[in-house]
Amino acid sequence: MRTIVMFDLPTLTLGDLREYRAFRRFLIKNGFIMLQESIYTKLSLNAVGAEQVKKLVKKHLPKDGLVQMLTITEKQFASMELLLGKSKDTYCDSDKRILML
Repeated sequence: MRTIVMFDLPTLTLGDLREYRAFRRFLIKNGFIMLQESIYTKLSLNAVGAEQVKKLVKKHLPKDGLVQMLTITEKQFASMELLLGKSKDTYCDSDKRILML
């Protein structure tokens, strides 16, 4: 399963910028990878794991802005078509487990 978080947060004041950076840092620290600017995705092993991710994101929502979540299967995610631009190969984006000691 994939959980996709899409957000559009205000950045007009210093407080807004702080909240934006804190939310983005929260996503990265919790295993989300950037798919596009303001669109982050996280791989979960099953629907139960995806539900836990949703609950965690809901606990850390900023007070203003628009945040949307979508959960799809890995097969649906893999069928995404790249229409314009180049795919980024700079990050690990697979369902294979990596073990670092």
